[in-house]
Amino acid sequence: MTASRILVVDDEADIRGLLKEILSEEGYEVDVAADATQARSSRATQVPDLVLLDIWMPDTDGITLLREWSVTDGYDCPVVMMSGHGTVETAVEATRLGAFDFVEKPLSLTKLLRTVERALDAGRRKRLSARAHGPTLAVPIGKSKVTLALREQVQQAASSSSPVLLVGELGSGREAYARFLHSLSARAAKPFFMVVAASLGKDPAATLFGSERDGRVELGALDQAAGGSLYINGLEDLNSEAQRALAGAIEQNGYTRVGGRQRLPLNVRWISSAQDAFDLHASPEPFRRDLVAHLNVITLRVPPLRDYSEDVPDLLRYYVDRLVDDQHLPLRRFSVAAQNRLRNYPWPGNVGELKNLVQRVLILGVGEEIRLEEIERELAVKLAVDEPLVKQDLLALPLREAREQFERAYLQQQLLLCNGKVGQLAKRVGMERTHLYRKLRALGVDFRQLGED
Repeated sequence: MTASRILVVDDEADIRGLLKEILSEEGYEVDVAADATQARSSRATQVPDLVLLDIWMPDTDGITLLREWSVTDGYDCPVVMMSGHGTVETAVEATRLGAFDFVEKPLSLTKLLRTVERALDAGRRKRLSARAHGPTLAVPIGKSKVTLALREQVQQAASSSSPVLLVGELGSGREAYARFLHSLSARAAKPFFMVVAASLGKDPAATLFGSERDGRVELGALDQAAGGSLYINGLEDLNSEAQRALAGAIEQNGYTRVGGRQRLPLNVRWISSAQDAFDLHASPEPFRRDLVAHLNVITLRVPPLRDYSEDVPDLLRYYVDRLVDDQHLPLRRFSVAAQNRLRNYPWPGNVGELKNLVQRVLILGVGEEIRLEEIERELAVKLAVDEPLVKQDLLALPLREAREQFERAYLQQQLLLCNGKVGQLAKRVGMERTHLYRKLRALGVDFRQLGED
């Protein structure tokens, strides 16, 4: 089993060095930080299993840092406070904020090691209990500004009963935020029921409203979501018949099962999702304006993973723990180098792609540590040159190929903005025209074709 990781935060170098030496000899992985800034950076790279946190530090004191972590962390780890001149009030405040224990300096080695063992054991039991009973609140993982801002927006939207539309790229976690929204709402104790829009065929009424035949009742989506939330996944895939059925139910505030006579009241919170570039007017099937007006009263954008790459280490750890528990896969941990590589990967498939990668390396990999070399092999797939530049993994290429890839994509996009006119392009990018022609030919950019298009 992988050794527990402990983060020691203390502004005294002698104490940091002593604790690192002692705890390393006991078989723990130890990271050290001299102040709050270094502590935040260390936790952003890899969340520890335990923090030993000094109270009195020059820039930000330990109590302030503990309070910050208790507010912003999606999940926590045990924290043991250390102080050479603590007070009862300080100890009470630390305990109120979630500190596991409080030890005094000069440190007693026996007491310290006993406290460390108890704290790590309590952390393990807390995680196991949470997994066994399931999370009471499906809080999206991450503490970046982007993630915290979206969580706050979802919390605000949850306080009302207005319909919510979540827009974002495929795999960005729209369903997770829909479930989070439901779990915060007044309907949290009632069902959350999902309908995949693409699965509604030419006759969606039975799926949505249910049916009554020969005395038998088959419940539809609105029945199963009654009192709770109905989540429509992939709004852009709703065909005209499904749009008509939903619009009719909303307008009349009720529905009748296929083959039935009784009109049933409509009692659901509407949550739906659509792709980031979804254009209601340019979709394969024109959208009813009345339906759109109802479903997107509140619109929230779920960002792509590349916009909050600092949360990648936390997501990696989360999915390792979840897959180990749910699928009984071997426990492995990502090395710091592997985590840094993945923080710089563009993740065109977003969080869904990250989860799949974690699952693959747990199933196919060997050893307790997931090293950089293993990650490079996983990422060494054929590059999709038609992907937008921000989604291309240029770090996977040699310098020369990466530079050519960037220059090609850059000049192609700039040429489109110039309507295919090389003269305008030369001014826009600051290059002499003759040199620019040679560059375009060398990169295989067909400026004539772009001009015609």
